[in-house]
Amino acid sequence: MSQMESQFPGSVTVQTLYDKSLTIEASVTDVKFTLMLTLFLVVLVIFIFLRNISATIIPSLALPMSLVGTFAVMYMLNYSLDNLSLMALTLSVGFVVDDAIVMLENIVRHIEKGEPVFESALVGSREIGFTILSMTMSLVAVFVPVLFLGGLVGRLFHEFAVTIGASIIVSGFVSLTLTPMLCSRFLRPKHEETHNRLFVITERAYEKTLHFYMRTLAWVMDHRPYALAFSALILLGTIGLGAIVPKGFLPSEDTSQLSGTTETEQGTSFEAMVAHQKQLAAIVSKDSNVVGFMSSVGAGGRSPTINQGRLFMHLKDPSDRSLDADGVARELTRKLSAVPGTRIYITNPPPINIGGRSSKSLYQFTLQATDIATLYHYAGVMEQKLHALPGLTDVTSDLQIKNPQVSVDINRDRASSLGITANTIEDALYNAYGARQVSTIYTPNNQYWVVMELESQYQKNLDALGLLYVHSATGDLVPLGSLAKVSPSTGPATVNHSGQLPSVTLSFNLQPGVSIGTAVNDVNRIAALTLPSSVTTAFSGTAQAFQAAQQGLLVLLVLAILIIYIVLGILYESFVHPITILTGLPFAGFGALLTLWIFHMELSVYAFVGIIMLVGLVKKNAIMMIDFAIEAERSEGKSARDAILEACSVRFRPIMMTTMAALMGTLPIALGAGAGAESRRPLGVAVVGGLAFSQIITLYVTPVFYTYLDALQKRFERAEHRLEDRAHGTLGGATPLPASGD
Repeated sequence: MSQMESQFPGSVTVQTLYDKSLTIEASVTDVKFTLMLTLFLVVLVIFIFLRNISATIIPSLALPMSLVGTFAVMYMLNYSLDNLSLMALTLSVGFVVDDAIVMLENIVRHIEKGEPVFESALVGSREIGFTILSMTMSLVAVFVPVLFLGGLVGRLFHEFAVTIGASIIVSGFVSLTLTPMLCSRFLRPKHEETHNRLFVITERAYEKTLHFYMRTLAWVMDHRPYALAFSALILLGTIGLGAIVPKGFLPSEDTSQLSGTTETEQGTSFEAMVAHQKQLAAIVSKDSNVVGFMSSVGAGGRSPTINQGRLFMHLKDPSDRSLDADGVARELTRKLSAVPGTRIYITNPPPINIGGRSSKSLYQFTLQATDIATLYHYAGVMEQKLHALPGLTDVTSDLQIKNPQVSVDINRDRASSLGITANTIEDALYNAYGARQVSTIYTPNNQYWVVMELESQYQKNLDALGLLYVHSATGDLVPLGSLAKVSPSTGPATVNHSGQLPSVTLSFNLQPGVSIGTAVNDVNRIAALTLPSSVTTAFSGTAQAFQAAQQGLLVLLVLAILIIYIVLGILYESFVHPITILTGLPFAGFGALLTLWIFHMELSVYAFVGIIMLVGLVKKNAIMMIDFAIEAERSEGKSARDAILEACSVRFRPIMMTTMAALMGTLPIALGAGAGAESRRPLGVAVVGGLAFSQIITLYVTPVFYTYLDALQKRFERAEHRLEDRAHGTLGGATPLPASGD
């Protein structure tokens, strides 16, 4: 731009009104800060639990190794560091240390038993290797369906899924190789360790917490039916919250930009529209929140008719104003509505522009019919009923059928007698009102069109039509008034079509606190009660993308659960144990939905992705417990109850460490502020709420389900053995055939 300015005349100045790169850079900078903060918090959590610098460094090294490995995968796939990939890296920080923490804790447990460090590293890594493999593969499996998801959501989260999946795979490899090696080299035997007073105090606090957990868990195991009843209530509560939590699409972001459409009565002249637009522009220029704006009128672009204008406003930085972009839009709408004869529709542009007919409001509802009269009638009825909905605002329509027009009825008999055709009359009208180019004047530096038209005072006077003259076949001039009857009327300014059928698009915005899911349901309900079967309807633009996303994300959630079940079934060679691992999912969903509801957040696309991530996270606790319990049953011959109680005691510390690391990895996103934080925050809130709630509940409920389902599996095994014994008994005790002659 600086090079171009040097070529402009001195009287021309250039000011930047719209620069998307500023918002992108600010958002990426904010995500980078969140990433650094997350790294610090996760390392701090590891240190608080281990209270040992050497032991803290070992799992912490999994962070840079996993990130560097993820960068390599992103480079090979030609991915970029954008908002979504950086958010994936930020989230992965809380997850990639899980495997290293579990590996380290298991090795330390063997060292605390008095075993040599090197042998502890070998035995501990061999013992926990399958658990880490199960945790890694099942977590990666959650993101597999995202890769095959179509539409906007699929394109939006494809790189997100690949990035976070790559980081998890790399972290699993690091935990199985680098972490045991570092443990064998840097951990010290138990008799060489010296602990300060702080370590002793915190260790006592941990021991008391563990004893409290084991006492309360024993009580729960003695009252298992109550745990099942509680789980059933949580499942019902999850379904209920899923129905009442407002549904959204993409959260509104404050990008310091507003767009507006102005409209006057149909048939307003260009000069009158300019006068109205100048009044509106004067009000906008005095607003303290506006840095600069652009104003234009006339048909073209988003304004198909001449009675519409456009406003594009650049606002101050969010830190320099008290209102967000949506608040500024509402305040400007109130101010501009005071100008008589105009209507104003100001919107905060969505973070992603989605196709659909250009409209004055964000959300669009299109009606189609083959009969134009029926379509126009019911479009007006529908618009009136949408105005009455309390959750909608700025309800408007692209139907403009009251535009003033002039009908010229030709007396064809008289025109034919004079040798005048309809084309001749059309040419005369076009010469007068159509701005016909008749010549071009060329100069050394430029060229100029010569346009023929009537003088402006005659263009505004309907009586002047009768003064037009038309050339007859003989060359005589015949007044138009003697050839045709001129009568004023009204008609459509434009006739819109969708899919080759006439259409009318109703558009609307939402009142503060109203979700697009609620609005879509209300509009569909009114359409079903109002419109006949000959009028078909469909949402378009953002509203249509919302409907498609709701269906696609629900399928994605079901597929994610199914894939995890299949992966776990293959790993454990069991149909029952994967069910035990997945029993914690309703608790995570309940916690996520409850947190969103408490903080008045919508279940947007980002929040739904957070819930899908929870599917992969909450089952880690169950995997650590159940894997240990299964091995204790097989190798030590313990009962299911004793095995799961021992597993809960042994795995309590790594479960708490991994969950707290995941919470600290997600908390900065949930509390984030700055550019683009509005989109990321619902994802963080859903993950934090789901993890915090499910962490507490699954520690008690998962052992209960394990004992019930383990008994069920053994019953199936006994039944299978009985069938096999019967089959072998029938074959072994068959009556021999009689000998010949008997």
